[in-house]
Amino acid sequence: MDSIEIGLWVTGAMLVMVVLGMRVAFAAAIAGVVGLIWLRWDQFGYDPARFGKAVEVSVKIAGQVPHGKVASQALSLIPTFILIGYLAYYAGLTRALFEAAKRWIAWVPGGLAVSTVFATAGFAAVSGASVATAAVFARIAIPEMLKVGYDKRFAAGVVAAGGTLASLIPPSAILVIYAIIVEQDVGMLLLAGFIPGAFSAFIYALLIIVMALTIKGFGPPVRGFTWKQRFVSLPPALPIVAVVVIIIFFVYNPFGDAWGTPTEGGALGAFIVFCMALWRGMRWAELKDALIETAKLSVMIFTIIWGVLIYVRFLGFADLPSAFADWITSLTYDPLAILICILLAYAVLGMFMDAIGMLLLTLPVVYPAVMALNGGEAVSAADSAFGMNGTMCAVWFGILVVKMAEFCLITPPIGLNCFVVAGVRPDLSVQDVFRGVTPFFIADAVTIGLLVMFPQIVLWLPSLA
Repeated sequence: MDSIEIGLWVTGAMLVMVVLGMRVAFAAAIAGVVGLIWLRWDQFGYDPARFGKAVEVSVKIAGQVPHGKVASQALSLIPTFILIGYLAYYAGLTRALFEAAKRWIAWVPGGLAVSTVFATAGFAAVSGASVATAAVFARIAIPEMLKVGYDKRFAAGVVAAGGTLASLIPPSAILVIYAIIVEQDVGMLLLAGFIPGAFSAFIYALLIIVMALTIKGFGPPVRGFTWKQRFVSLPPALPIVAVVVIIIFFVYNPFGDAWGTPTEGGALGAFIVFCMALWRGMRWAELKDALIETAKLSVMIFTIIWGVLIYVRFLGFADLPSAFADWITSLTYDPLAILICILLAYAVLGMFMDAIGMLLLTLPVVYPAVMALNGGEAVSAADSAFGMNGTMCAVWFGILVVKMAEFCLITPPIGLNCFVVAGVRPDLSVQDVFRGVTPFFIADAVTIGLLVMFPQIVLWLPSLA
């Protein structure tokens, strides 16, 4: 049996384990170790006397992988971004942001839901974690929407869908993971996420306004705020804006050289929000909660990365990514049609896997195929299939797959944001939240279609770097 066949058998077994309910981290690690042992024993001609040696070598390889990759300085971005979000919540900055959005936007049809979308987008700009964003606004925004007569399922759906914006709007943990897996510049990918993230929020808001205009009694506007009340609400919300601006100028200075790395920018942002939280009277118990929640979410993400990296090392030895890339480039269909099929495959996978695990498992195989489809890493824009060079193709594809990951965060049966919202709100079942997010599937489909058709929405900002 050749290495490609072994790779396919092991990958199939891993997918079966995931579908049966095993955590992605453990399924991937088991598949990776077993696959490495199988490959090594195959090289020994399945000699029973050498099985122990195959196990020893494979376990050593598997043991070296997690430390070698996770020790990367770039991954330290993840806990700092998550910590920023939790500190901002416990400092009361998120409630101030929601209140400002409500006073300025809630007068439009469906205004309170629209305010929630833009408030989640603003919080996403300091959080970087979709789960944290959904959990925070389930506590803040849903009670406000219920007070003015929103259907509780739709109110929950707005929060779950709005929380997904943290996957795209920098600082984004998933964008950092993508950059590390495909070995692309973290700063450029974070920069590329701004316009598509804001564009996604705008499409969500437009959907809500259309629903409010066409469905009787849906999303009543909230009026009565004076101009004085509106302007008074801005200063408490400005610290979030200030943190975003400081991080961006630190990491990417449009007027000169960058002042530091994205990792240093994340640490600086966390320190600034920590100081703001202390100034606003954050107590020890709240700081402790913020640190514990950050540790829990960070450990979950790192555990998935550890397990998947072992599987990725096995894929490299099995040569499955190269074989898949060769097969993709041999197809006679239009490259754009093939790309769309790949994105549709992500939509299906998202029904059974969490977003981070899905990207980590698929990117080692899919990314080389997409790059080969475009013409290779070193291809020029003039010679490429998608009209962009290799670097820009990597950035564009990264935004597309992260947007698909957003889509998966609200897709049944395991849409993580829906479970988080239901967990925070005991009066809501998971089924209620899934029903509430249904309209946002249309908005996401429209957004993804426009990003595919008009790549400059993604590439304009990075092209200035």
